[in-house]
Amino acid sequence: MRERGKAEQPTVDERYTQWKTLIPVLYDWLANHNLVWPSLSCRWGPQLEQATYKNRQRLYLSEQTDGSVPNTLVIANCEVVKPRVAAAEHISQFNEEARSPFVKKFKTIIHPGEVNRIRELPQNSKIVATHTDSPDVLIWDVEVQPNRHAVLGAADSRPDLILTGHQENAEFALSMCPSDPFVLSGGKDKLVVLWSIQDHISTLAESSAAKSPATPASSSGKQPAKAGNEKSSDSPTVGPRGVYQGHEDTVEDVQFCPSSAQEFCSVGDDSCLILWDARTGTAPAIKVEKAHNADLHCVDWNPHDENLILTGSADNSVRMFDRRNLTSGGVGTPIYKFEGHKAAVLCVQWSPDKASVFGSAAEDGLLNVWDHEKVGKKKERVGTRMPNSPPGLFFQHAGHRDKVVDFHWNSSDPWTIVSVSDDGESTGGGGTLQIWRMSDLIYRPEEEVLAELEKFKSHILTCASNS
Repeated sequence: MRERGKAEQPTVDERYTQWKTLIPVLYDWLANHNLVWPSLSCRWGPQLEQATYKNRQRLYLSEQTDGSVPNTLVIANCEVVKPRVAAAEHISQFNEEARSPFVKKFKTIIHPGEVNRIRELPQNSKIVATHTDSPDVLIWDVEVQPNRHAVLGAADSRPDLILTGHQENAEFALSMCPSDPFVLSGGKDKLVVLWSIQDHISTLAESSAAKSPATPASSSGKQPAKAGNEKSSDSPTVGPRGVYQGHEDTVEDVQFCPSSAQEFCSVGDDSCLILWDARTGTAPAIKVEKAHNADLHCVDWNPHDENLILTGSADNSVRMFDRRNLTSGGVGTPIYKFEGHKAAVLCVQWSPDKASVFGSAAEDGLLNVWDHEKVGKKKERVGTRMPNSPPGLFFQHAGHRDKVVDFHWNSSDPWTIVSVSDDGESTGGGGTLQIWRMSDLIYRPEEEVLAELEKFKSHILTCASNS
């Protein structure tokens, strides 16, 4: 497993102080939420309602405790303030040690073991999968699960379904298919495992509602598996559709092709990027050896252009591959290397709103937002790039004071991101969750922005002459 140590940052406080002064200029909205316990994953759930000034949306996170109380999967309600509503001075006046009024805990599920990853099912985002320190993938219907009080000695909540098939712990690599109810996972056993939960989704709510939590129906006919805490569970289990072998070390991340349940990719500690096609068997379709110069931690597949795949690594870089350039002989050079982080990259994700934009989060405490279309252009827009910043980097979120372990673009609310950092020692809490949206003046076309500023300037001059 990767060792995710602290990055050396002698000026982290100075950087944070400087960032705080820039909030009114850089952000359209920002909410800072101090966590009681660290969370290793954060994900947006379904949008619940829309109002004039803000929308209400589910947010999934976790609580990784010290054992004094159980580990939990947390379902929160989040008020997402709409663009150009928040006052600039208001968003910068938050207390680092306080909970945000915009984030309210809605339900707690007592999780068997710590939650390393949370992924929601695109076809039904109230169904989520979690990875823990166990070979099983746990599936939860978060709306049907009872709300639990997380006190020492409380029994674990029962998953609605358990996906079995890994031989060793599967802790980080987890993906849900955009086109079908398929789940993909990778683990320490060097395997990539594929399941379909098609047969169970329709019965999840039914069986959970009809049965008491103590005796859910087993719809698979298989013997119940042991959950992560080794207690017997009555949850139904389902075995894999396919088990794929090709990695030579732990599989750290997996991702489906956006339009196909049969095509997917994986990365691992063997420095390989592997593309798989379930239609052609269980061996790699394409294996890129030495995709990076170190362990690979994360991968994402562009939902707008399926030829583009991003990888992030312990070598501090993000690389972009074009699958048309990859050959089955394992030869594949990235189209571009994005080198703006000073520590291991832990998470990469393409923007759901703009095909060329993506984010990368790392152990250096930064969440960088890039636009690969800006790379190689002689004239990048004045002001969008910091001095000496690498090509393509147009925004740097510096609100976290230690490693940013996860982030998620909000597909219901363009340009809105939730990010979480494990910075308990520096913040006096368990970690920091931030929900933020950069100012639209940063990413909109230059001509549009200049036209708006010109109108604004005329308005000010008119007001001045009238006073």
